[in-house]
Amino acid sequence: MMVDIYDFYDKMERNNIMLSFKGDITSELLTSILQIMESKLDTMQEEPKIKKKVYNVLVECLQNLYHHMDEIPKSLNGASSGVDGENIRSAIFMIGKLDNQYNIITGNYILTQNVEGLKKRLDEINKLTKEELKDYYKAVLNNGEMSEKGGGGLGMIDIARKTGQKLNYHFMPVDDIYSFFSLNIKIAQ
Repeated sequence: MMVDIYDFYDKMERNNIMLSFKGDITSELLTSILQIMESKLDTMQEEPKIKKKVYNVLVECLQNLYHHMDEIPKSLNGASSGVDGENIRSAIFMIGKLDNQYNIITGNYILTQNVEGLKKRLDEINKLTKEELKDYYKAVLNNGEMSEKGGGGLGMIDIARKTGQKLNYHFMPVDDIYSFFSLNIKIAQ
């Protein structure tokens, strides 16, 4: 176990991971993470423009986790204790900086039946130019079209707009019911 923890620490150091978290994303945790990252960005004496961009994208990523992760059986997450049949919410989040580029990585379980719809929406966002993204954002906002979880997909559109980058995502099937959705957002300086 001690060798494993060093290996984990070493990987985090090599990838310049500033903050990492695994577990349920609560509103209290969101507040804490944002305060920690704001403090870290201040300590790093980051340019106000970059600091604002990183912070705003971070807010969107964390809100996406908070609002859109699906509950999973404890057994799927490797938890052996607790009440049988009880579900949990679990996600992973990391932020690092490597070569003047911030990376925000999120991962969460989603129902496999929702993969195709999300993939279609992400691919649509990735096809759009900066100007088209702006128009699409306004159209979704004005349309009031909502997803099952209450959002209109504005978060992902906003992330693409603010970073000027394509959304780098991956879906990994876990079993017949669940998949694991990961998102790697790059914010260049």
